[in-house]
Amino acid sequence: MYHHHHHQPYVPSATPNNHHPPMAHHANLLEITVVGCHKLKDTEWIARQDPYVCVEYGNTRNRTRVCTDGGKNPTFQEKFVYNMIQGLKELNIIVWNKNTLSRDDFIGSGKVHLAKVLTQGYDDSSWPLQTKHGRHGGEVRLIMHYSGANPNSYVTPQVMSMYSAPATGGPYSMPFAYPPQPAPYPPQPYAPGHSLYPPQPYGSHYSHGSPYPGGYTLYRDTIPTKDD
Repeated sequence: MYHHHHHQPYVPSATPNNHHPPMAHHANLLEITVVGCHKLKDTEWIARQDPYVCVEYGNTRNRTRVCTDGGKNPTFQEKFVYNMIQGLKELNIIVWNKNTLSRDDFIGSGKVHLAKVLTQGYDDSSWPLQTKHGRHGGEVRLIMHYSGANPNSYVTPQVMSMYSAPATGGPYSMPFAYPPQPAPYPPQPYAPGHSLYPPQPYGSHYSHGSPYPGGYTLYRDTIPTKDD
């Protein structure tokens, strides 16, 4: 019988540890959404080309699905998430045309500079592509988010001065300051607040059915009880 009690302490100890790793990683994730391409060089003579986009950051390489008949202006709306690599402030984009029988055609490639998204946390820009002959091959639109950016850059200047004091604890202190606080509020109006002035309309609503006459009778009743 005693053996059953020994197993129980191990269960709760496992759960708190599970919450910590995601927070640590969350501080510097780079999210790249490949929205689509614009005015791509056309590699097909007869049919419409079927483009797809490769995104290379460090040793990580992702590719979108093929946009069949996407032609010169394909849309993808695909998101890739990378762990931020310290000091690596650019990534490569390569656009290909998918061929069924022969090798895929190279449409164009370009470099994406991450300086803006790393400092401001957000960048929505189109990036130019170059063909293999160095000509303009169109452009790729990316929406980028970086969770490790300074949180103050999101806030307008007026609000920033209000939050500057509590935000000194780091990026996580601002968002996580809110959830613990609402907890004290719900218990108060019901238990001690019942006899106090703010919740009176609710109390009268339950006892008399209608808040308006109930509110007045409640108020009149309180005066004689004090005299007694």
